[in-house]
Amino acid sequence: QLRLVESGGGSVQAGGSLRLSCSASGYTYTAISMGWFRQTPGKEPECIACITPRGSIAPYAASVKGRFTISRDNAKNTVYLQMNSLKPEDTAMYLCAATSGSFCITRKSSFPYWGQGTQVTVSS
Repeated sequence: QLRLVESGGGSVQAGGSLRLSCSASGYTYTAISMGWFRQTPGKEPECIACITPRGSIAPYAASVKGRFTISRDNAKNTVYLQMNSLKPEDTAMYLCAATSGSFCITRKSSFPYWGQGTQVTVSS
C-alpha cells in the first residue's frame, strides 16, 4: 500500500515562505504522479500543483501562479511545494496525493492515494 506523509506546514506571516514535503513509501509502481491539494472547511479540495515522474508540471492553479513551485526528488521518493509570498487566503489544509501513471490529471477523483495533510496558516 502506498503511503504518503506530509510535513513542513505551520504558521507564517503574510509575505513569508514555507516549504512542504511529501514522502512516499510502500509502493510497487515504477512511477507515480504526485499532486498537492488544499482544502478549507466547507469546500472541496482544490488541486494547486501536480508533477509527473519525469518532472513535467501541470498548470498551477491560478491562485498560486508565480508564487508556488512544485518539484520532486525521485531518489528520495519525495515531492516538494515551495510557497512564497504567502497570503491569508492561502490558509488551508494541504494534502499530498499520488496516482500511478505518467500524466497529471488535476482532479481529486484521479488520485487514489492521499496523505493526512499538513496545516498552513497565514496571518495578516
